[in-house]
Amino acid sequence: MMLPEELMLLFINRQNGKLHVDSTSAENALAGAVLIELVNSGRVAFEPNGKKLQVVDPTPLRDPLLQQSLARIDKPMKPQKAVERLRKKVRDNVIAQLESRGAVRVEPRKVLGIFPGKSYVITDEPGADAVREAVGEVALGYRGADARTGSLITLLYAVKAVHKVVRGEKRDLTRRAKEIAAGHWAGDAVRRAVEAIQAGVVAATAAAAAASSG
Repeated sequence: MMLPEELMLLFINRQNGKLHVDSTSAENALAGAVLIELVNSGRVAFEPNGKKLQVVDPTPLRDPLLQQSLARIDKPMKPQKAVERLRKKVRDNVIAQLESRGAVRVEPRKVLGIFPGKSYVITDEPGADAVREAVGEVALGYRGADARTGSLITLLYAVKAVHKVVRGEKRDLTRRAKEIAAGHWAGDAVRRAVEAIQAGVVAATAAAAAASSG
């Protein structure tokens, strides 16, 4: 299971089928997860000056979501711009992949009793439990982060959602997540990319919030 799929499972509130975060935060974080996957695949990397991400290997990817996303990095761009470019329909696309795996079922619901909406039902309980347990152990300080859990917690921290996903004291979880986000659980190139993507997710979410309030 890829990082965006695992992150989506963490976002789903099992009690009501909604998400633990607003749509904008979810989409930006999921786009960040896709971008991390592209970096990990070796297809995307920073320019030598470290300011913009660019495609360094255009070899097609087997996963349709990653391939579609790779095509959107059509020129060097800053992490925030890349996140904004990749977030289009990313939630629906990730959910579709989870559905095809038999991990999630989508059901219709009414928002405010009037507007059509979607409810997400996790059908692969063991798989979702494994992701949540791995993230929880690291977020609660029971073990150190690795590249997978470190990336997930960094993205959750970027949209202020760690305490919504892991049970515990909000202040302690946020402090621990901040330490993990700044930690050294990955190689230098990936670590720099994750830091920049985290900043890009935060900036894109703030920009979207400012636009909606204006």
